[in-house]
Amino acid sequence: MSARDHCLACLNAEQPALFEAALWVAAEHDPAVQPQQLMAELENLKQQVDAGLPSFAPQELAQPLLRRLSDLHFHEDDDSPIQPQAALLHKVLQRRRGQPLSIALIALELARRLAIPLQGVSFPGYFLLRVPGADHLLDPCGGRRLYTRDCRELLLRYLGPHAQLNAEHMQGCDARSMIVRLSRNLRHLHAQAEDYLSALKDAERVLQLAPANVNDHLARADLYGHLDCSHAERFDVQRALLLCEDPALRLKLGDRLRQSSAQPALH
Repeated sequence: MSARDHCLACLNAEQPALFEAALWVAAEHDPAVQPQQLMAELENLKQQVDAGLPSFAPQELAQPLLRRLSDLHFHEDDDSPIQPQAALLHKVLQRRRGQPLSIALIALELARRLAIPLQGVSFPGYFLLRVPGADHLLDPCGGRRLYTRDCRELLLRYLGPHAQLNAEHMQGCDARSMIVRLSRNLRHLHAQAEDYLSALKDAERVLQLAPANVNDHLARADLYGHLDCSHAERFDVQRALLLCEDPALRLKLGDRLRQSSAQPALH
């Protein structure tokens, strides 16, 4: 099976294998990645983390686990601009630097192996974690507790002064949703690095895993535009137009289609 097929199999299993699925995403970009070997090597990290945890009940160990990871130098990547290695899980394990989602994926796998209850929260702009039933969220990079006021401030930082915090922002998410978010992150980072073929792999994975929407089709259309694949670009713009309910955007997409049709196709 291809790396993509392995990723899908992990997500479609009765008990989704989130961490392994994320490793297969990395393997799709780097054939040298051996997910099963990295799964086995993570046992060493689990032992290091476990050795530094206090003797608390499992439901009280999520924050100590995240603090222990921080002590072991797992931190948010502060490179500017951020590179794809901040989202590719094998690189994050190697460098101990990554985006919050990538650090969270490692924390979630360690929590699973240590029987510590923990779940992902796909918060806008910054991925968070939570213990089911707790009155706060957790920053995967260091374990800071975030209460409602903290979450509101975080939302305003990423979405602007008019953003409104609601219950949907605080809900847990499943394995498929996390791999979709990881793929969108990688799509953006690869495109930013002008690695459009790699970004295209991520864009295709998003459209394979998530319900079709305007933004994901337009993101792939832009990548096809960079790659001079005009027929494929028009297909995605047409799909976006069919899904679009914004009259102003529909006009822009119609103009884009007319302009692309007037240009000679290279492919």
